[in-house]
Amino acid sequence: MHVLDKFRYCPVCGSADFEPSTVKSKRCRHCGFEYFLNPSAANAALIMNGRDELLVITRKNDPAKGTLDLPGGFYDMNETAEQGLAREVKEETGLTVVSSRLLFSYPNTYLYSGFTVHTLDFFFLCRVEDFTVLSAHDDAAGYEWIAVKELRPERFGLDSIRRAVTRFQQDFETGKLGF
Repeated sequence: MHVLDKFRYCPVCGSADFEPSTVKSKRCRHCGFEYFLNPSAANAALIMNGRDELLVITRKNDPAKGTLDLPGGFYDMNETAEQGLAREVKEETGLTVVSSRLLFSYPNTYLYSGFTVHTLDFFFLCRVEDFTVLSAHDDAAGYEWIAVKELRPERFGLDSIRRAVTRFQQDFETGKLGF
C-alpha cells in the first residue's frame, strides 16, 4: 500500500475528491490543493578514531533491530544539515561534532508504522575532540570501533548504510577521503 492511499480526504477542505495526481501527489478536485510526498531527509556520521577505526552502533529498534548502523537519524524542522547531524550524534553517542564534511548521499527506504518511508540519507565525515564521553543512548543499543579494513557491509541492516560503508571503505583505501 502506498502511504498516500491513507489520505482519503483533502486536508484543506475535507472533500472526498482527493485523488492521485502523480506518483507522488494527490490533488483535490474540489479546491485544487495538491499534496506532494517527498523523501524525508536523514543523516549518518562517519566518525573515525586515530587507529583507522570507524564508530558503529547497534540498532536498538526496528527496522533492522540488532544490526550495525552509523550514528544519525532524521532531521527536525528548521535544522540545518550540520545542526541535525550534530544533534543526532549527541543523542546517540554523547559525542560533540566539532566539524563535518558531506561526503555523499543515497536514497533509501525505511519501514515505519507499516509504511515504506522514502528517505534521502546524507553521509558526513565528522570530527569529534573528546571520545571519553562516548556511550550508547537513544536509538543505540551499543557501540564498537571497527577497523575500516575489517568492516563487513552485510552486517549493517539498512540498504543505504551498507552502500555508504562499502563506498567509505573504497574511498579510505584509495586515499580519496582527506579531511
